[in-house]
Amino acid sequence: MFFTYVFRELRRRHRQALLTAMGLAVGVALVVAVTAYAAGVGKAQTQVLQSLYGVGTDITVSQQQKMDQSGAQKFGMQPPSQSKQGQKFNRSRVMTSPGQQSISATKLAQIAALDGVSDATGSLSMTIMNVQGKFAQAQSGSSSAAPSASSQSSSSGSSSSGSSSQAQTQMSPINVSQLSVSGVDTADLALGPLSSAQVASGRSLTSADSTSRVALITKAYAKQNSLAVGGVKKIDGKKFTVVGIVALPAGSTSSDIYIPLSWAQKLSDNTNKVNQIYVKADSASVIAGVKAEIKQLMPKATVTTSSDLASQVSGSLSSASTLADRLGKWLAIAALIASFAVASLLTVSAVSRRVREFGTLKALGWKGRRVVGQVLGESMVQGVIGAVIGVGLGILGAKLIAAFSPALKATLASAAQNGPPGAQQAASAAQAVTVNLTAPVSLELIAVAVGLALAGALVAGAFGGWRASRLRPADALRRVD
Repeated sequence: MFFTYVFRELRRRHRQALLTAMGLAVGVALVVAVTAYAAGVGKAQTQVLQSLYGVGTDITVSQQQKMDQSGAQKFGMQPPSQSKQGQKFNRSRVMTSPGQQSISATKLAQIAALDGVSDATGSLSMTIMNVQGKFAQAQSGSSSAAPSASSQSSSSGSSSSGSSSQAQTQMSPINVSQLSVSGVDTADLALGPLSSAQVASGRSLTSADSTSRVALITKAYAKQNSLAVGGVKKIDGKKFTVVGIVALPAGSTSSDIYIPLSWAQKLSDNTNKVNQIYVKADSASVIAGVKAEIKQLMPKATVTTSSDLASQVSGSLSSASTLADRLGKWLAIAALIASFAVASLLTVSAVSRRVREFGTLKALGWKGRRVVGQVLGESMVQGVIGAVIGVGLGILGAKLIAAFSPALKATLASAAQNGPPGAQQAASAAQAVTVNLTAPVSLELIAVAVGLALAGALVAGAFGGWRASRLRPADALRRVD
């Protein structure tokens, strides 16, 4: 009897019922679309931080040093003797990454032993500068032998002879190339610079490679230099066998080549030292405490957490995040409140137009709670209809957001921007990430949306039922013509 009466009344007043359901549906649809948009922005931020920071890394530790002021003599580029003029030269210099001071393995062990630290590993980033070309060759304008630069200057200053030989220096092109290499701890690849790498071909490094001359190269470097798995790459005169080619997330600050940490320490003369420490905390709640402990242990170190890095991200992604956090949340709340209010007003209005009906039912013996239950039942059915329509509209809105939203860009300020111009350009290029916005709708979100629609229907039914329960049989008689 109850359900028969509910569906009969809803069918008889289908326009009013559909209008109430649509009021709830609009609020639910906005909640679904805005929440999906916020989830998409959060997912994009996670993707950016994984690219720029490393999967599983909660804290990174580095220490700045003064920029190296060494000159060209470190390449062995003293002025050539006359016997070397015109000869080819090929000089390399291994340097740790500019601005990063080496950190002893003792500090790494102390950090790993701190409370709240789940794992810690180190890496050694270095740059190999290579200079190739020919030594300058002096040539004389006369048939006499080419004089040195000093004899040229003395002869040009002498006026005793009627003529002076004119010496010219023939310069040859000099090629300068740069190679970035990272030494990684092969026993702990789940944390550190290779944590987000995907093996495209070959294999990754293993703990058995700790003392082997093997290397991983990035896809871009392999393509640029026509290298493949099994090939050989010379690093500072040492031959390393390429065992794998890896792909890293777009925008990540990757090196060209990855080799075992022990070999990187040998090549750069940094035995038992690293210049970057990656730390994973036991949980997100202890990250701030671990950071404070590390700062106390290493007062001059730069300690960066994942939240610090997130606050440095700028660009359209940052603007979208602000919009989702501030405007989107309040827009969803306002729409939900408005839909609840509209549904309640429509339900009360419908009850007011059914005074004769409810008055007659009470005259026939219906109790007040039965009248309230009848109104609540009708309202809950309208809530179910509103939930179905609202979830459908919300999913459609989320798909439209994902389809028509432009690609978002994120930029992270880098410490290398304080370095030389070349390092600034490299850092700028490496620290820019473009991501496509998605708007995922999860089952949990659908469940919440349905719950909100039913809650709105319950509120509307409660107001309408309260109004109907106050009607008296005499009110029905007044409406009789």
